[in-house]
Amino acid sequence: MMDVNKIQELMPHRYPFLMVDRIIELEPNVKATAIKNVTINEPFFQGHFPGNPIMPGVLIIEAMAQVAGVLAFSSGIQGDTVFFMSIEKAKFRKPVVPGDQLRMEVKVVQQRGNVWKFSGDAMVDGKVATEAEFTAMVLTKEHK
Repeated sequence: MMDVNKIQELMPHRYPFLMVDRIIELEPNVKATAIKNVTINEPFFQGHFPGNPIMPGVLIIEAMAQVAGVLAFSSGIQGDTVFFMSIEKAKFRKPVVPGDQLRMEVKVVQQRGNVWKFSGDAMVDGKVATEAEFTAMVLTKEHK
C-alpha cells in the first residue's frame, strides 16, 4: 500500500494533475494496481461536459501512465520524469463519471534501459472502462 504522500515522493505530479490516490498492490518490475476516486470537484468536469460530466479518456490513460511511473520508480529505475513515447491499442469501453472509483492495473510488457512498455486497464465496478498499451521513457534533468 502506498498513500498519496508516498506517491508524491516518487512522482513530480501535483494537484490538479496528480491522478493516483493510492497504490494498493505493487510488484516491482512486474505490475501495480492503483485507485483514483473520481469526484465532481475535478477541474476538467467544468467543461467536459456541462450537465453530463465524463472523465476525458486521455486523462484516464494519463492516470494509468502515472501508475506506470510509480511502478518504474519503485523498480529502482533512476530518473525524475516519465515521458510518453507512444500510446497504442487504446479502447474506451465505458464512460467514467463523478462518483466512480477507477481501479487501474498496469503491467510491464518490456523494459530496456530507461524505456518501458506497459499494458493497462482502468476498471469501474469490475468492468473495463479503458485499456491501452503505452511506451514511456524515464529521464533525468541532465537528459532533457
